[in-house]
Amino acid sequence: MKKTSYWSGLLAMLIASSPEAANHEIRALFQPDPSQPNKNVFVNKTPNSGYCATYPDQCSVNNMFSIQMPVRFSSTHAVNPGDGLGVKAPANWRRLTITNRDTQETETVEVRIIGIGSNFTLSDSAANLVGVTDILEGHQKLWTSSSWVYAPSPCGYSGVGVYSPATYRFFWKAPVAAACTKVAAYQIPSISFNTLDFAYELRTPNPLGMSSGLYTGSLSYTLGPTGDFQMGSMMVPDDGNLTLDFVLDVQHTLKVDLPPHGDKVSLEPEGGWQRWIDGGHKPSRIYRDQTFFISASSRFKVMLECAESFAPSQCNLRSPTSGDRTYVEVKLSLPPGIEGPSGGGTVTHLGLRHKEWAGPFQPGHYVDRKQGSLRFEMPKGSIENLLKPGMNDTFLGYITVVWDSEA
Repeated sequence: MKKTSYWSGLLAMLIASSPEAANHEIRALFQPDPSQPNKNVFVNKTPNSGYCATYPDQCSVNNMFSIQMPVRFSSTHAVNPGDGLGVKAPANWRRLTITNRDTQETETVEVRIIGIGSNFTLSDSAANLVGVTDILEGHQKLWTSSSWVYAPSPCGYSGVGVYSPATYRFFWKAPVAAACTKVAAYQIPSISFNTLDFAYELRTPNPLGMSSGLYTGSLSYTLGPTGDFQMGSMMVPDDGNLTLDFVLDVQHTLKVDLPPHGDKVSLEPEGGWQRWIDGGHKPSRIYRDQTFFISASSRFKVMLECAESFAPSQCNLRSPTSGDRTYVEVKLSLPPGIEGPSGGGTVTHLGLRHKEWAGPFQPGHYVDRKQGSLRFEMPKGSIENLLKPGMNDTFLGYITVVWDSEA
């Protein structure tokens, strides 16, 4: 439904020209959301200005965001009957590289302009220019295809036009990079477009594959009769360039929690030691599975650190009384949704090695406090040595598992 509004009095917009006038930051944020673990997208954090700030409902329905730039386009001569003002936006997708300030990793962002508008000022009221008394009728008759709420092809109708006697604010959807031309039906001594409003759409990379930090990059457009943004062949801007500065903020989560007393691990046979004590039934395995709870939204790596190790795959345990030693191996299992290196599927009992990174492990979506386990298990040779006749001892050792989200 078309909406038009009348502003009493003359709307005058005075824009100060400055070198910074045609630069604007576009910011987007990724933070994992436990309530929507499969939503792996950036959220636009750039405040709306211009059209979408005034008509938020119109933009939310179409998932649009808009920016208003203080760029003024002024006519170089009178607009005569039959002259056209061709409004054009760079609607094709454009690519730019963004770089992590800390790691220097790069990703690609794609941008396209999907809407364009402004607020134009006539040298006299539209009614006077066409010789009528009604304000709206003046705007409708001044152009061959009615007022500027109606977008000429190939632009699309957005539903809103706001006017005063000598001004008209419009906004059109721009599906393609082609001129959308309004043709004057009467002479206009001069006209100026006092702002540049545009709506944009982003294609952002998958944040789960990106490191935490700020990624920045810039994309530049030209303004004017032959530029990326055009308001007509006779309309010259006071700034010929527009630069969009992109900042993508990636704030990942990597958190590993142990249950109470989970930092103390006691190894024993399945079913406990009683069968060995009572009947001498030699256990085939001595181990303990220690559960943990992991929250992860980005790739990570894991490393085993033994207080003492003589073999990369084993940590030493020592008797504090006799000095004898035995060995333990550590194996990692991760919850479904986290793949092993090179897309190797679910990680189950992956052996960790002393001072060597394992991974990277890649979540397919945000994993929120899901259960994994660390298996601490004695190799068979160590079991034979431990169960020799007369052996009665306790073996201790300190083992650290390091998790690093900057894989």
